[in-house]
Amino acid sequence: MGSVIVVGTGIAGLVAALEAGRSHDVTLVTKAELGESNTRYAQGGIAAALFPDDSVEAHIRDTLDAGAGLNDREAVAVLCTEGPGRIRDLIRLGVEFDRENGELARGREAAHSSARILHAGGDATGAVIERALVAAVRESAASIREFCFVRDLVVRDGRVVGIDVLERDAAGRDVPGRIEADAVILASGGAGQLYRHTTNPSVATGDGAAAALRAGAALSDVEFYQFHPTSLAVPGNFLISEAVRGEGAVLVDARGRRFMADWHPDAELAPRDVVARGIARQMAEQGGEPVWLDATALGADFLAGRFPGITRVCREHGLDWGREPIPVTPAAHYWMGGIRTDEWGRTSLPGLFAVGEVACTGVHGANRLASNSLLESLVFAWRAVGALDLAARPVDRQDHEAGAPNAPASGSSASHQFTRPELQQLLWDAAGLFRDRQTLAGAADRLAGWTARDDDTVASLETSNLLDLGRLVVDAALDREESRGAHYRSDFPQQRPEFARHTAWARRVTVPC
Repeated sequence: MGSVIVVGTGIAGLVAALEAGRSHDVTLVTKAELGESNTRYAQGGIAAALFPDDSVEAHIRDTLDAGAGLNDREAVAVLCTEGPGRIRDLIRLGVEFDRENGELARGREAAHSSARILHAGGDATGAVIERALVAAVRESAASIREFCFVRDLVVRDGRVVGIDVLERDAAGRDVPGRIEADAVILASGGAGQLYRHTTNPSVATGDGAAAALRAGAALSDVEFYQFHPTSLAVPGNFLISEAVRGEGAVLVDARGRRFMADWHPDAELAPRDVVARGIARQMAEQGGEPVWLDATALGADFLAGRFPGITRVCREHGLDWGREPIPVTPAAHYWMGGIRTDEWGRTSLPGLFAVGEVACTGVHGANRLASNSLLESLVFAWRAVGALDLAARPVDRQDHEAGAPNAPASGSSASHQFTRPELQQLLWDAAGLFRDRQTLAGAADRLAGWTARDDDTVASLETSNLLDLGRLVVDAALDREESRGAHYRSDFPQQRPEFARHTAWARRVTVPC
């Protein structure tokens, strides 16, 4: 029996810990409390071809269509083929999905050709899954280390053998330490805190991806950040699930006119990047004022029953969305890029695995299909555990070797000590929904002159991680001189065939994939 460290306690980390615990000694590490992750806030649901009028082939086709030509087809086939079985595993673990007349209930979301989205607790799917998995993990033999922040990966003789941490002691102090194991599975989530407007919780600071970058792992497709079209236009940017539009809600401008048909024949059910940019353009025409999501035709009783969480938050802000439209704006939501892996979660570093949003499996391509993220975490966490005892080898990218810019070195020689809000505003303005060379180049110059505080606190280390990843996102967005999926260059508004490729970035060594 070997040992494994799992970093992160969203669906990917919890599933990995549970499965690995069947054959390995498991240490589960989280920088907050157990269960605080993006999974907890996932409303929309989880997609799988479970119904007789649907098929795995149709789910594959929809995923490829959304990905704008950059999906890894083998990874997509794995996702859609193994997804139904993994959903049944969740049910066996105690996840109670919503049902109608005893059968699994389902909904439809944008760019899906069939109603295949499962929900739990109405709009609390992530929270319901999280609770069931947390309960199972607490009953397992895993050693759980809460409030334990990963500073860096420990690499010995070219292999990842552990993590350096800051761990909170009984007196509430963060003290340095080291945990070693035969393998490390990073399930540490995305980097939504790069942006001023984000649906991500405060813990989403890209710590795992930044640590992997410093250790020499290849990151891929980092320019592709998905912006959710509809967050509530109030402090905190509470997510208004895409399922609301799937049920029939419409977007209207300040005069009450539906406008999305101007941009796409599917209107409100167009791919997320199209809807988000349509809203942003309309907001610009309105002097920056938010647009409105009108769900009143669905009725107050239906909304309260189907979307109880959204209804509660609307009421907290004095909004009655059953009787009047609510203000919405786009916000950073999901990172398609991350640590490059194969279909077993293996990275370019031996001993290091990555699953969930921190990973780039290639499943999502340039644009994630709605409700595929929880499924990806579920499927590839199981697969990564299955690969722990396979012949140890990193992802082999040598057959695709080509030039790509190096990641910028951490800690610029320039002396401007920036604040996190400065970084978030810069990324929102330069590498948000609309991008162009002049703005990106200006941002790259500013970022090159910034340095994070070096006081060895969790907050400062998080901000330093965001700086490393922010530089990478800006450079990657500069490098991709086209518009594809979630990446939109106003100076290159069309797809270009020469960019129908992945990019990969690594500290000191470039390993394109």
